Amino acid sequence: MSRSQGAFAFSEPCRDCRGTGQIVDEPCPDCLGSGVTNQTRPITVRIPAGVKDGQRIRLPGKGSPGSRGAPAGDLFVAVHVRSHGLFGRSGDNLTLTVPVTYAEAALGTTLTVPTLTGAVSLKVPAGTASGRRFRVKGRGVVAKQRTGDLLVTVEVAVPQNLSTEARQALEAYAAAQTEDPRPRITERVGSGG
Repeated sequence: MSRSQGAFAFSEPCRDCRGTGQIVDEPCPDCLGSGVTNQTRPITVRIPAGVKDGQRIRLPGKGSPGSRGAPAGDLFVAVHVRSHGLFGRSGDNLTLTVPVTYAEAALGTTLTVPTLTGAVSLKVPAGTASGRRFRVKGRGVVAKQRTGDLLVTVEVAVPQNLSTEARQALEAYAAAQTEDPRPRITERVGSGG
């Protein structure tokens, strides 16, 4: 249908038949003559391993129906991955922060850390600094083409309450420790600038 309005001509579908060329005298009470009704039905969706938060999964032919018998469109499902109480995620890698005592970091230790499939042993060498990250190969998220790693960050936990015995031992250690942990800062402060 073409209509003129002032100096402009517009082309638009017919308001009566909506471009179909047919007028329905007694429209269906469900679809009101459109040929389409809205219905809710459950669909089972297979979520692939390693899916990331916000990723979309395409279900061909499960979307809105096409007009006048045309095939249905696609349905896109947005996936929202809930956070885990213990592990974080970085791509296909899992992250985990494990507190260690000062003695464990200074002297070294072997930790038992959880993974998604069971526990593993992790050797922490002597002299490990707080914040150091260790990689446990193949213990991350299982994805289509690869398996991520578990990234374990050790963090030295400072005790809040010391027993009298622990306090005395720590004071004895501090007196015996002669190495300056801040030589560059001490040098600057000592020189006055």
